[in-house]
Amino acid sequence: MNTAELETLTVWQRADAVCFDVDSTVIKEEGIDELASFCGVGEQVKEWTKKAMGGSIPFRTALSERLKMCKPTSKQVQRLVAERPSQLTPGIQELVQQLHRKGTSVYLVSGGFRQIISPVAAKLRIPPENLFVNNLLFNEAGEYVGFDENEPTSETGGKKKVMETLKKKFGYKYLVMVGDGATDMEACPPADAFIGFGGNRVRQTVREKAKLFVTDFSTLRHALGPEE
Repeated sequence: MNTAELETLTVWQRADAVCFDVDSTVIKEEGIDELASFCGVGEQVKEWTKKAMGGSIPFRTALSERLKMCKPTSKQVQRLVAERPSQLTPGIQELVQQLHRKGTSVYLVSGGFRQIISPVAAKLRIPPENLFVNNLLFNEAGEYVGFDENEPTSETGGKKKVMETLKKKFGYKYLVMVGDGATDMEACPPADAFIGFGGNRVRQTVREKAKLFVTDFSTLRHALGPEE
């Protein structure tokens, strides 16, 4: 293990707050790809997702274009959650439980949607106020009309803003971001460490540039040491 990896693990072991990306990190899927598939435009949207996660297109542009392709109704979103619930990545539930027992604050910070992520947070016992995610907007008839552009995660650099907000509000000394994509890597700094995750999908840029890259959550659990 090299110096950069050891330094990152030290911050991880001392973390008083951990922020997890959701799509392809906490869950196996990309939520917007699942939604698109449910709405019958899966292949078109997947191409935009690849571009967005690679960091070559402003995130808000990619988000807007993909949602225009989907135009999901509120009923479709509800059916998706009921019929195709998100699949947790193996080991994430145990890792979050271990962090909670250590007294570490856990957040979900994602470009995904509250309507899909809230049930995931509930499974992990992460309170709603610890979610920094996007929100789909519908009219009275339940038709898609857009997304809340006030959410920081709706734009490029939004996760960095969330890290700044958390550190300023709570004074965290060791804040760690864990995720699979370019938008997660951008969050460090102000996050004190970034851990790249490749257990579901490997993003080449992240694997090459992350100081620490893991492919399963057991690595991070073991690094925390035996529980008291």
